[in-house]
Amino acid sequence: MNMVIAQFSSGVDKSVALTQFQRRLAQNYFISLDASLKAAEEKRLAKSEKYRDLLPMTWLNVNMEKLARDVVTYARVGFDPAQKNHINMVPFKNSKTNKYDIGFIEGYRGLELKAVKYGLDVPDHIPVELVYSTDRFRPVKKDARNPIEGYELEITQPFDRGDIIGGFYYHSFSRAPEKNKLVIFSLKDILKRRPDKASSEFWGGEKDVWENNKKVGKEQVDGWYEKMCWKTIYRAAYGDITIDSQKIDDDYMRLSQLEQEYAERFVDQEIADNANRNIIDVTPPESKEGSDDGSSPTDQPEEINPEEMELDF
Repeated sequence: MNMVIAQFSSGVDKSVALTQFQRRLAQNYFISLDASLKAAEEKRLAKSEKYRDLLPMTWLNVNMEKLARDVVTYARVGFDPAQKNHINMVPFKNSKTNKYDIGFIEGYRGLELKAVKYGLDVPDHIPVELVYSTDRFRPVKKDARNPIEGYELEITQPFDRGDIIGGFYYHSFSRAPEKNKLVIFSLKDILKRRPDKASSEFWGGEKDVWENNKKVGKEQVDGWYEKMCWKTIYRAAYGDITIDSQKIDDDYMRLSQLEQEYAERFVDQEIADNANRNIIDVTPPESKEGSDDGSSPTDQPEEINPEEMELDF
């Protein structure tokens, strides 16, 4: 930690003043990443040599100056890695520097935090619901007879609601209900937002079974299908809040730059690695309900879907 603090102090612009709260957040980043690196290194060593990257996942091999600058940005915005689903850190190898860069992926709670902080017209309440085959759902759209948009949802069988047939989110304004907005998703709308290479550990479905580096068959896994459908609508609900240009500060601009940079670097890395044949290790510090904590065997390369990296629901 002394080495981390020294790197942090030398890598950050002296004119940047962090509050005590932001300093605590910065510490949380390094503590959380320390646990992630240890778990990732254990996983790297457990892989067969054919798939194992030669560069150890340790602090000595992390691009510390870039990490320190990035942590300042995310801490000043308010993302806290100690809180569930705020922010996820992804170590991935930079072939140009032969170091591990740390990518930051906003969780759905982090997306909510950013929307509330920088939003132009933030709703007072945003219900997010899935609709099942036994539910009675009636949207009330705004028209000449209905000045306020709304909905009616009756759950007729709470303990056996049937299959998911869709969902919705509702932007509700207490003082200006005429601005209320209902957005409906069919099941098709939800599933088309699913990643192309969606993990069966999350979405359910068939998963390859490996033994001694050979695929021996498939098995059916339940995953967290309902939670993933709900989270998909939740992200859309907060992603639909317009950003207020007057609230945009240097931290937000830097945040947008980092998001674009990570997206580009991730695509470049995937191409360079020939569709992830060489692994970009992503290992959460602990396995929790609905987490993508290394679903493939340790000796088989896995595919990564950053938006699925929610450690807990």
